[in-house]
Amino acid sequence: MSEGDMKQRLMVALDMPDAAQALQVRDQLAEHVGWFKVGLRLFVAEGAPLVRALLQSHKVFLDLKFHDIPNTVAQAIESAGALGVQMVNVHAAGGSEMLKRAVEAAARFPDMNLIAVTVLTSDAMPAEQAKLVAVERALLARDAGLDGVVCSVHEVAAIKEACGHAFLTVTPGIRWGGQSSQDQKRVANPMMAVQQGADYLVVGRPIIQADIPADAANEAVQMMCKA
Repeated sequence: MSEGDMKQRLMVALDMPDAAQALQVRDQLAEHVGWFKVGLRLFVAEGAPLVRALLQSHKVFLDLKFHDIPNTVAQAIESAGALGVQMVNVHAAGGSEMLKRAVEAAARFPDMNLIAVTVLTSDAMPAEQAKLVAVERALLARDAGLDGVVCSVHEVAAIKEACGHAFLTVTPGIRWGGQSSQDQKRVANPMMAVQQGADYLVVGRPIIQADIPADAANEAVQMMCKA
């Protein structure tokens, strides 16, 4: 794939406290990435207005990991879809009924992908156990009608084999060049992620905390291209 294609597979996590910092990073990375991820910290601080501002120039993954009773999750998915985001997630551990209700709610928004968290990349679960649990939860999500899952790079190949190539895999825990893994337990570099079949790579601190975020994003894209 081309460099432009790889940029569209790179999601930068805006893990920062306020809109001013988030929009500054957006501007620094404007031509270098296709997606931004908004998580709990930033969304609680700034809410829908910040998401709408980002949507003016980029695609947005709203990473709020909904996990509640089915009706509450379905209503939250409706609100996310009304915002216009292109991706939103729930916890697969919420169970089949919750997942099916989420899918029903998401059906109103055909341009929005609904994905499920399998095993957090910060979970210290042994690697083989994490793979088994991730595949089990991915199958649960697929059977409920979701578009894909969040998983570590180390589970991607097994999930693709079990659920099919078209089933999306979104992979956080991306590190390279001796960067600290920090609170992540199952990490991999961008080239390995693409080689394993990851559809999207989520990168936060290695880019947003770099001296020049654009250079770090370009480095990640070049590694993806080498795959």
